[in-house]
Parts: sequence; C-alpha cells; structure tokens
Amino acid sequence: MSERLNAEVIEAAGGIVVRDTPEGPLVAVIYRERYGPEWALPKGKRQAGESWQQAALREVREEIGLRPTIVGVAGATAYLADGVPKLVFYWRMQAEGKLLPFTANEEVKKLAWLPPAKAIERLTHAEEAGLVRCWFTAWAQ
Repeated sequence: MSERLNAEVIEAAGGIVVRDTPEGPLVAVIYRERYGPEWALPKGKRQAGESWQQAALREVREEIGLRPTIVGVAGATAYLADGVPKLVFYWRMQAEGKLLPFTANEEVKKLAWLPPAKAIERLTHAEEAGLVRCWFTAWAQ
C-alpha cells in the first residue's frame, strides 16, 4: 500500500462548458471509448509547463473544438486510474457565439449539449455528475 501513497499523481484539467439558450443553459457532455465507453465532461492530462487553466482550455479545444471563457472554478475530483492517483481540476466555462458542427476525433466520438438535469443523468461518473449538480441545482430537480 505504501507504494501507492508514493506514486506519481496524474494531473488533469477540464471544464463544465455551458452555453446559454432561450430555453436555459446547456452543458457539453462527450462520449468516448478510449478508456471504456463513457459519457464525461471534457478533460485531459496537464502538460509540463502548463497552468491548470491552460490545460483545461487546451483539452476542451482539442476534444470539442471550442474556445470558451473560464468564468470560475467548478471543483475537483480524485480517483485511482489503473492504480495511480489522478487529480482533475474543473473550471466553469462559457461558450459564446455561433457553434460550428462537431467533428468526431480520435478521442471523442460524440458531443451532446444537454440541459443540466439530463447531463447529470447521462454522465457515467458520479463525481462529475455531482460537480454539475452543484452548479445547477435549480435545473437538476
């Protein structure tokens, strides 16, 4: 057990990306198969020399093709990824302007823009669903 406590920590960052519509806010949720099929928030590993915010923005751009604005901190999750501790910081992000059609890539197969309650239901991991729930309790009920 002590080896795990001394293991390198995987650092990752991502976002709760929101766009406002007349019907209410929509949250970006992605489908990927890389680590097993899952619906997730956009996120990925931090590169050397990157700030947490830079990593989050880069990952969102790479995964869903958007350049949103960070508007606040959303929270963090921590778990073991193949036995290695992983820490993921999430930022609240706002998508503005016209959205281009999503193009699937090697990491992300689908992008869904969902009302917060539907996003919470769709997300595979309870920790991510909990973060979305924290920011949208009015719509999640």
